[in-house]
This record gives sequence, structure tokens and C-alpha cells, in this order.
Amino acid sequence: MPLHQGPQAAPPTHERRLALNPFFGEANPVGGMTEAPPRHRLPDGPLPPMSAYQLVHDELMLDGNSRLNLATFVTTWMEPQAGVLMAECRDKNMIDKDEYPRTAELERRCVAMLAQLWNAPDPDSAVGCSTTGSSEACMLAGLALKRRWSKRNADRYPASARPNLVMGINVQVCWEKFCEFWEVEARLVPMEGDRFHLDAESAAALCDENTIGVVAVLGSTFDGSYEPVAEICAALDALQERTGLDIPVHVDGASGAMIAPFLDEDLVWDFRLPRVSSINTSGHKYGLVYPGVGWALWRSPAELPEELVFRVNYLGGDMPTFALNFSRPGAQVVAQYYTFLRLGREGYRTVQQTARDVARGLAERIEAMGDFRLITCGDQLPVFAFTTAPDVTSFDVFDVSRRLREQGWLVPAYTFPAHREDLSVLRVVCRNGFSADLADLFIEDLKRLLPELRRQQRPFTHDKDAATSFHH
Repeated sequence: MPLHQGPQAAPPTHERRLALNPFFGEANPVGGMTEAPPRHRLPDGPLPPMSAYQLVHDELMLDGNSRLNLATFVTTWMEPQAGVLMAECRDKNMIDKDEYPRTAELERRCVAMLAQLWNAPDPDSAVGCSTTGSSEACMLAGLALKRRWSKRNADRYPASARPNLVMGINVQVCWEKFCEFWEVEARLVPMEGDRFHLDAESAAALCDENTIGVVAVLGSTFDGSYEPVAEICAALDALQERTGLDIPVHVDGASGAMIAPFLDEDLVWDFRLPRVSSINTSGHKYGLVYPGVGWALWRSPAELPEELVFRVNYLGGDMPTFALNFSRPGAQVVAQYYTFLRLGREGYRTVQQTARDVARGLAERIEAMGDFRLITCGDQLPVFAFTTAPDVTSFDVFDVSRRLREQGWLVPAYTFPAHREDLSVLRVVCRNGFSADLADLFIEDLKRLLPELRRQQRPFTHDKDAATSFHH
């Protein structure tokens, strides 16, 4: 379907007139309000600000409730003070370092805090930048990997060598975009049996002299599980000993990079592993900031080719920038710095532990119903996936997702990729703001639906591709 396709026919004029509440007239309830403005072309004249606001506000009421959206990883609740700060900064352009030096300084401080959090060998020399989200951060990390590879293989590239990137088939779609946009072969390791993400042996087996890097995901979006970063690095160490191939690792920590440092301190996945070249995270996921902000960091300047860095002078100093986007608001970066200050290590630990506790408790209660089988239980990311029990034949996960939506809950149902297309699951993402009380309400609604689902003759889903609600 074409993107942003307009309507084939405009609604009748009398229907557009009835689209307006007469009280939307600012002074006179009927003055100037005889017809609503068109939807798909610019109106001929202006509207009073309250009328324009109310028209947009009313239509947006039909959106889902973000707090009940158990599909998204993105932050849906922040403190009022954070909202005020963001409103004060929404007119500041992040790229204008010279005009907004303090906003630029807050970005620099966030990079330094993340470098320390992720155990960079020298946090003061680690380089990084903010982005609009993890997708842009992944693109930047991939570009750095490709440029480093192409410089090492200048005699063969681009004439006779095509670069490739090794990753699990469970990676976020941004990695497929990167490979398509920048002409890199995507070498995807399929799922096998109960292994739903990349494993060390399979990663090393796909590497060769044209491999620019391996992507390890700290928190798969399919089931919330961590990929074994240390094992992958060890397998690549062994590969280098055998063949001389030195393959760097990028850790896509979109969610897990803001969970593991606080809840899994003994897990070695970050810059403590010499083979980890770069890490990204989404500040707007478990970084606890409204969308959209992401972060990309490299362990040292050597991992980020100098020719990819653009430098801006501010306050007589040097601010390196490396981003695909140019103009973007500084509000989210300011909100990230606020959240770092507000919570600190102990605050983040408490918030993330609460989310994990809610996820694990909810998973246990769902499993106890007897109609479902857990794929994961929320003990890594505060995320778990589950499917119907083997003896359940009257309904499937798509029926459950559809019926929960009637209660306001947005729970994605989707089929796993190759080679586990036979497995369809529901996934629940527990974020800050999804409290134990809301989890109780969710369980109550699910229990209320089950008797009707059990009485069905068969699942109602005919086209699973059309029924799936997993798009991120």
C-alpha cells in the first residue's frame, strides 16, 4: 500500500458541516462554524486556536491509551517536571551547538555517564552522540564498522569484495534497513528449536574476511532474552587465533543496556569485553525518556573513523557530531540528563527492578491459568512471551490479542521468523508506569475473556499475516 495515500473521494459537504460542535465557535456558538475545514487540503482561511485544538483533540481520542499499550518498549510516563523541562526546550535545535551551548554540554555529560555505566576503558576518551532513537544509532554504528573494514580492505573494496554483517534473524528491522541502504550483505542466523536468538557458534561460522562485524542484541524484541555477548566474543577470539580474522562486535542494547548495568551487574556484555567496539541504547525505552532519543557510543576514538565525524566549535571548544539527522529538538536530550540526575544508579535500579518484578509475577499468573505456555518469563528484559498450551484448540494467540483490544489492552500477537514460523506468541512489555495494580486489572480482564474463548469451536484467525499486531 502506498505511503500516505489520500482518500479516493471527499465526504459529502453536509457530513463535514456536522463534524463540528457548535460550541467550538470562540465567541458566538454558530459564528463562522457552518462547515468544518477539509481534511486533506489546506483550508481556505484560518480557524480560532481553540477550534483548531478541539478538532485535533477530538480525533486523537480514538487513539489507543498509551499506558495500556503492552506492545511498545517506548516510555509512556514521565514526571510532570520532566514535561515542563521538555516544553521549555522544544524550540531548541540540537544541531545548533554554538547557539545552545548548555544543551550541547548536557549531551556531552550524558555520553560521559553512559561511557562510565558501560565500563569504557577510559570514559573520558570514549566518543558518542545522541540520536533520534536506536535505529539511527544502529545506522551510525554500522557505518563505522563498514568504514573501518573498507579501509583495511582498500585493495579489494569495492571492486571485488562485498561486506557482510552477521546477526540473528531476531534483530530489529533497522539492521535490515542498514544493510539495504548501505549495500551490506545481511547474514542472518535463523532460530532453531528453543533457541530464539543468535548463538556464539553460529555467529563465528558465518564470519569471513568480508565480515565488517557481528551484532549481538542485549534484549531481543521477540521474547526479551539477552544474547550471549561474552560467548560470542570468545568464539570470535578463537576464530582470530585460528584464521587471523579480527571481527568487532556491536552490542545493540536498545533496551538491555539500560537494564543490565543495574540489575545484572555480574553479566559481562559491555566494553569490559575488548572485542565490543560500540554500543547503542534507546533513551526513550528503558532510559525512561519520552520518544525520541537514542545514544551511540564507541569504546575509543579509534573505533570511529575520523572522516565520519563532523566538528562544531562551541564556547571555544570542539564538539564532534556524527548523526544522520540534522535539525531535531533538544528537549529529549535535556529530559535524559534530568532523568540521570533525578534517579542516579539506585533510582534506576529500583525502577528497573520493579518493572522486572511486575513482569515475572504477571508471567507466573498467566502460566498458572493452564491455557498458556511461557516462552520467556521476564527475568532478563522485563518482557515475556507466551503461547497457547498444546491442548488448546478452540482459540489462538491472535484471538486473545483481538479480544484484549476490546478492553483497551494492546498486546501484540505475531509469528516467529525462520525457522520457527510454526510458533505464534503474545508478548507483554512491562515498563515504568505499568504497575502491579494495572497488572491485576490485566489479569482480571484476561480471566474474564477465557470462558468465551474456550467455548469457541475453533480459532477465528484465517490470515495470520493480516492478524499480527507486531510491527516494532
